[in-house]
Amino acid sequence: MTSPEKTVLVVIDVQGRLAQLMVDKDRLFGNLKKLVQAAQLFEIPIICTEQVPEKIGGTVPEVSELIETFQPVPKESFSCYQEEEFVRTLKDLGRKHILIAGIEAHVCVYQTVSDLLEAGFQVELAADAVSSRSASNLEISIDRMKDLGAQITSVEMAVCEWARGSTHPKFKEMLNLIK
Repeated sequence: MTSPEKTVLVVIDVQGRLAQLMVDKDRLFGNLKKLVQAAQLFEIPIICTEQVPEKIGGTVPEVSELIETFQPVPKESFSCYQEEEFVRTLKDLGRKHILIAGIEAHVCVYQTVSDLLEAGFQVELAADAVSSRSASNLEISIDRMKDLGAQITSVEMAVCEWARGSTHPKFKEMLNLIK
């Protein structure tokens, strides 16, 4: 199970018009909002990335406006782990457990998960906080990431793991987020 002290939330490329084309985008945006707010509640570092933002656009306001000091890591590689700034930021945090959310599941999310696993990180995929433009690509990519060794979770599962129980001092606040 994950713990807030060992986890980093990585939100990959939820940007511009591309984000509007995702399968079940309202569910995606709602779950991303819950996940980002819960990570903040439990003081979990958040790294957001943007794939060539000058072409695709910036991170959607549903995510960027939740983060007070929003400073996304720009990238050109599909895999976040192929970008020097991302690797440096991740290493500076000194945490080995990565919770992944974002788009597109079959390209940037998949390649990032693959590289992180190869680099020795423990990776969990918030399956209800990732998407692609087609349902088949989404389904195939989740299966493939699971086969590679990523643990599959949901937003609510991950958040409840962070609390561990109803006696956690932030339980009521957490409950309000996931209701």
